[in-house]
Order: sequence, then structure tokens, then C-alpha cells
Amino acid sequence: MEELERRLGHTFADRELLLRALTHKSLLADASPDSYLTESAIRDNEQLEFLGDAVLGFLASEFVLTLCPSYPEGKLSKLKAHLVSAAHLLSTAQAIELGDYLLLGRGEEMSGGRGKKALLANAVEALIAALYLDAGPVAGLEVCRRFLEKYVWSGIRVEQLGEAEVPVDAKSALQELAQSLKLPVPRYVIVQETGPEHAKTFMVEARVGREFTAQSEGTSKKAAGQKAAELLLQHLQSLQSK
Repeated sequence: MEELERRLGHTFADRELLLRALTHKSLLADASPDSYLTESAIRDNEQLEFLGDAVLGFLASEFVLTLCPSYPEGKLSKLKAHLVSAAHLLSTAQAIELGDYLLLGRGEEMSGGRGKKALLANAVEALIAALYLDAGPVAGLEVCRRFLEKYVWSGIRVEQLGEAEVPVDAKSALQELAQSLKLPVPRYVIVQETGPEHAKTFMVEARVGREFTAQSEGTSKKAAGQKAAELLLQHLQSLQSK
């Protein structure tokens, strides 16, 4: 763990925060009823991932606004989406060799969990939250900022951002189209979960009002929701063009 802390640029006062950031839900799911894991305060990293996503988003917004102060809000939002994309998070995970430190259940381990892109990207977000919480709200932002600038946004310049291929966020595009057509705000509902705990598949339905729906499957709720949004977006665009 000391080597990981060195790469993160932070020594944890609360080592349990670091362990939690590295703990995938499959570890607890595979624990036997009498295991110390079920009796301890150890939890998986999903809630930290939620907080880390927010901290990452804030610092990415600050970063693009500092680099590109004259850009309009719409372009800033797209550049932010580029900076927080899974591709950047995955490259960060690889740079710090995060997969070697993950705490996985047997099933996830056997299925190659240490190399799964989504799992690694989510763990980076959990680590960002752990850094923020351990250092405290004020110092935590600076610790996270240094980490991100070293591994995620290292060497990025204004001209690189201007040339970046920004990934299409289907959910945002669907919301914008729904608003332009004076339709209700899109909603996303998990209609089905299948498979073992360490390898679940989710069916998510995107809804715009009662009339327009689309469903899609994915190995994460986020991926399934994005795909469902993309399908519904395509459907509404086809109706709009008629």
C-alpha cells in the first residue's frame, strides 16, 4: 500500500478509506456468513465512486474554465465530458497499476476483474473520493487536483482541448432534444437485473413521457442507461425528420 500511496502523492491518515476505495462489491458478496468481512465495518467502493465522480466533475470544470476562459458554456461542458471520460480514467488506473491493488471476490478475480475497463475507471473515482475525504474538504481538493494534473490531465494544453474528439453523451443529447420538443424530462428505470453478483447484467429503460421508451442491456447501470438513451434519441430524431 505504501507504493500506491507514493503514486497517489498522499499518505492516508485513515487507511480504511484507502482499503474501501479498493474494495469491489464482489469481495463482500463472496464472503461466507461467518467471515470477518460481513462483521466488520468494511464496505465496498460504490458510495465513494459516487462522491469521486462529483469531485472529479468539479475539478474538471475548474480546469477547462481556467484553460479556456473565453469558451461558451456548451463547449466547456463538452470539454469537461472529454476530460472525465472512461478513457482518461482507465489510462490513470494503468499508470498507477491500480489493478494490482484491487480487492476482488473469487468470481470477479477468475473472470479477469483486475483488467476490466469499467471496474478500473470506477475504482479511480473511488480513490479520488478517498483522497478528498482523508485530506479534508479544503486540503482534499488540492490533493485531488495534484493527482489529476499528474495522471489524468498531464500536459494538456488549450490547443489539444480544441482538437479533442469529445464523446457524445447520449443522455445529455436526449434531454436537450426532449426540451426542444417540449417533452417531459427523460427518466431511467432499471427493469431487470440478471446474473451472479460479480457479473450482473442490467436492463434499463429510458422514458420520455409515457409514449416514448427504449430498453438496453449492459454490464453496468450507467452503460445500459447510456445505450437506452442513445436508442431513444435515434428514435426521436427519426420522428423529428419525418
